[in-house]
Amino acid sequence: MHIEIAAAPVPEFIAGPAARPMLIDGAWTDAQSGETFETTNPATGTALASVASGGAPDVDRAVAAARRAFEDGAWTDLNPHERTMVLLRIADAIDAHAEELATLESLDGGIPITVTRGMVADAAKTFRYYAGWPTKMTGTVNPVDASVHCYTVREPVGVCAGIIPWNGPITMAAWKIAPALACGNTVILKPAEQTPLTALRLAEIITQTGLPRGVLNVVTGFGHTAGAAIAAHPGVDKVSFTGSTATGKAILQASQGNLKRVTLELGGKSPHIIMPDADIPAAARAAAAGFAMLTGQVCVAGTRILVHEAVHDEFAEELAKALAQFQVGDPFAEDTLLGPVVSAAQFERVKSYLAIGRSEGADVAIGGGEYDGPGYFVQPTVFTGVDNSMRLAREEIFGPVAALITFRDVDEAVRIANDTDYGLAAAVATSNVSTAHSLARRLRAGVVWVNTYSELDLTFPFGGFKQSGIGRELGENSLDNFTELKSVFIRL
Repeated sequence: MHIEIAAAPVPEFIAGPAARPMLIDGAWTDAQSGETFETTNPATGTALASVASGGAPDVDRAVAAARRAFEDGAWTDLNPHERTMVLLRIADAIDAHAEELATLESLDGGIPITVTRGMVADAAKTFRYYAGWPTKMTGTVNPVDASVHCYTVREPVGVCAGIIPWNGPITMAAWKIAPALACGNTVILKPAEQTPLTALRLAEIITQTGLPRGVLNVVTGFGHTAGAAIAAHPGVDKVSFTGSTATGKAILQASQGNLKRVTLELGGKSPHIIMPDADIPAAARAAAAGFAMLTGQVCVAGTRILVHEAVHDEFAEELAKALAQFQVGDPFAEDTLLGPVVSAAQFERVKSYLAIGRSEGADVAIGGGEYDGPGYFVQPTVFTGVDNSMRLAREEIFGPVAALITFRDVDEAVRIANDTDYGLAAAVATSNVSTAHSLARRLRAGVVWVNTYSELDLTFPFGGFKQSGIGRELGENSLDNFTELKSVFIRL
């Protein structure tokens, strides 16, 4: 099959400076080294834009700006009602530039425009959700001796850094920036080098909403330079990272210098358990979306599909039907559901796992190849005959590749599901409410879906067990990551 790519719309933002600069202390600036790098359109494999390649000196400048902005109190000490209004203006500004931001996201990451429009809308919702919190972070008066007044207050942590991945960058940017600002912190955002454009345009939009200078800074560059400098910087009080488990471990190690607070949302190898009493066609549709949407480049992707042996063949047939509905192609075609993987490197990685699966003795039931034409397009692929000890079942691929694994009873399903280094998400398809609640308790995962997959809400916490991370994002619990609890003891 040949993928045809039509000429994509190019926002004026890309046609701007020869190289897109970084935002530091309210000013757009080149990297101190003068170095730049190119970002690529993964649908065509061609260069898209040139971006400043920041390093340690640029991180130093961003930290100094964020520290000054934090200490001068223009944002930190702002009346909470005013902080709410700024966050609401940011949300409105995102909505006002929604199509432009969605287009940038599709160009930079290869994500279908019908999906990126939803991502941009979710980013605006994230700012609106956190806009409600500045006036609600109250303390307590503690019951102590009558001659003592003892109370607690929540205070911002300080300079918070967000390091985000290339899958859904505008969503991740909102998840890092909005709660940090709501709590009165200042922010340094480091987008992935593969997809920096929406972060830069979002920052440009935010600077026009009344946020004081230096409160938000964006440093573009590579993980081993800019990212490593942020993780180790003694002037950074907190790092929030979303990405691979290996990089998360390196960030945690680097944080030891000043014991900076760290939250990590890392990898996954999520199980999706299909019970024999499930609605099989519906379960197959959910499973297809669970591992193939965003071309499988999702940390929660349900890439281990555990199917009861009694319904294995029926489920496999329905899964093939569901995947046949996933139109692969031009990200700007309105009927496209799956675009390319993000880069040539990721393209080669995914293809290597197709070879690994075959070499391990697994059978390709669906897909298993690539498409002709430009760009980095991989067929959604399902392997059967997979054992949970195979690399195919143990390692995160980050592509549209799933393994069907059979089980005989509930206990075996739980054992296989929990036999992983990860614990980010899990799912169950069943018509029995008792089975649903029982499995939800037994599965070692931060999120468990029942008869659905990948649905999130801003009000509930998101994060993982085991090597899938530390801490939670979203919901009220996320505020703990961006505040310090202070106890005050006064002898009357």
